[in-house]
Amino acid sequence: MDHKRDEENGLDGNYNSEVETEHMKKMEKENQEEKEEEEEEEEMSVERIFEGKEVPSWREQLTVRAFVVSFVLSVLFTFIVMKLNLTTGIIPSLNVSAGLLGFFFVSVWTKFLDKSGLLKQPFTRQENTVIQTCVVASSGIAFSGGFGSYLFGMSQAIAKQSENAGGNEEYKNPAVAWMIGFLFVVSFLGLFSVVPLRKIMIVDFKLTYPSGTATAHLINSFHTPQGAKLAKKQVRVLGKYFSFSFLWGFFQWFFAAGDNCGFAGFPTFGLKAYKYKYASVAPF
Repeated sequence: MDHKRDEENGLDGNYNSEVETEHMKKMEKENQEEKEEEEEEEEMSVERIFEGKEVPSWREQLTVRAFVVSFVLSVLFTFIVMKLNLTTGIIPSLNVSAGLLGFFFVSVWTKFLDKSGLLKQPFTRQENTVIQTCVVASSGIAFSGGFGSYLFGMSQAIAKQSENAGGNEEYKNPAVAWMIGFLFVVSFLGLFSVVPLRKIMIVDFKLTYPSGTATAHLINSFHTPQGAKLAKKQVRVLGKYFSFSFLWGFFQWFFAAGDNCGFAGFPTFGLKAYKYKYASVAPF
């Protein structure tokens, strides 16, 4: 009898655990559906904000302030890309950072002009997109143009370091004239290849372009009251860590008396790895 009672209790326990598991799965599914509905409502609410606004003409999108901010950010991002290109060789996507900083600088500019009574044209999403596009294109040329790789690899100085250097090697020293022409070819080759790819991938097959879609949603959210507040917080955090990274890099440089000297040459990964040029990891 006791054995039979234990079996019945075991069956009841298994049944209760199965019911609880099904209930938890049901609750998780309902929570997921509610979350998706909230995201859809939020996306629709952002689109409703711009529903009644007209798209400005291309003359109003290509403004002087947009090109000035684009130039400043392009110089800054080019330094970052060159630093990464000459060290790690891996370049992250800069779409979000370019859109965020472009929004921040032009917003500060337009608010100052608005308080002075000199603002003639408000800051629009399209103008923000122009800034982001120019910055990403300029920093992308610094990487794809080969300034940290094959352009220097073709020089005479690198050719002399080759094991097969015998005086008959072919080389091409970098010069401003031919490098400008080369960059134009590289840039327009990408532009001409994007047009047919866009027709096939996006228009015909309706594939989602993750980077562009994310950037579009981000820029849309910036130009809402809640998004503007969030953008200020993001810029504050970005500036804090950028300042820390810059100060740490300056600290390393200040105490470096030569090559492989100072904190930058500290053998973080051990002495054996240090022999193969694996030194410390610099944050900037």
